[in-house]
Amino acid sequence: MVTCFCGNEAVLRTSWTNTNPGRRFWSCSQSVPNCGFFLWFDPPMCVRSRAIIPGLLTSKNLLQERLNTLASANRRLKMWLICSWLLFIVMFYM
Repeated sequence: MVTCFCGNEAVLRTSWTNTNPGRRFWSCSQSVPNCGFFLWFDPPMCVRSRAIIPGLLTSKNLLQERLNTLASANRRLKMWLICSWLLFIVMFYM
């Protein structure tokens, strides 16, 4: 357990900046009256990792957006298929 300058238990957070993507650090648990405590949890990353990870995160986010779009379209198409079959059944039996 890590305690900050004000005596509270520090919180483990993750940095998503371009210079330290995915690197974890301890900080004060208080949000507004923050004591300014900061301590890196992970060792520094190599230069190559810092250059590659932001691009990978961007690619992942774009793929996630595309997946969400396709899933929404898939649900819509399934609904149209069900409606068309129901209409076909109603028309066939009348």
